[in-house]
Amino acid sequence: MFPPNPVQAVIVVGGFAALLYLIEFLDAVLPADLDQFGIIARDSSGLDGILWAPLLHSGWGHLVSNTLPLVVLAFLAMANGLSQWIAVTATIWLVSGAGVWLTANPGTVTVGASGLCFGWLLFLLVRGLFTRSVLHIALALVLLGYWGTMLFGVLPGDPGISWQGHLFGALGGVLAAWLVSMGNRSVTRQAA
Repeated sequence: MFPPNPVQAVIVVGGFAALLYLIEFLDAVLPADLDQFGIIARDSSGLDGILWAPLLHSGWGHLVSNTLPLVVLAFLAMANGLSQWIAVTATIWLVSGAGVWLTANPGTVTVGASGLCFGWLLFLLVRGLFTRSVLHIALALVLLGYWGTMLFGVLPGDPGISWQGHLFGALGGVLAAWLVSMGNRSVTRQAA
């Protein structure tokens, strides 16, 4: 339920959060607008934004609002080790980014790590269903109780907030949970 190596998890998650703050600091002090490297919907020049968007934020308030869920959910998502966390995160990152690129209003630029937060949340909420783990389901219920209202963010609402990033991040989290459970079943069958 918790990372097997909590010190490593704290270092990785803390390092990732620190990187986001460093990038936002550079964005604030440099004359270049780093946010322009986010996802530009349905523009071939904006495809590389899929790689950069979760690292960029539209200001300190945006970054601060993403920090607590990012740190907590990323840490909990590392329960099966760093390599699986990297695979889960990459799945969420790519599904969220591709979904934004395909569905956001043409020409809009999307930045922020909230797609990752939604992805990790849904990964944590559904993995217990796929793995049939009582402990994972119990953790999912606690997370649902605390962050359940966050799920409304997958619906269209505020035009300045990318519900597409939230929705596709969440879908990426479900996909990642399913892929992890399929991989675990495969390993179990091979061991038997």
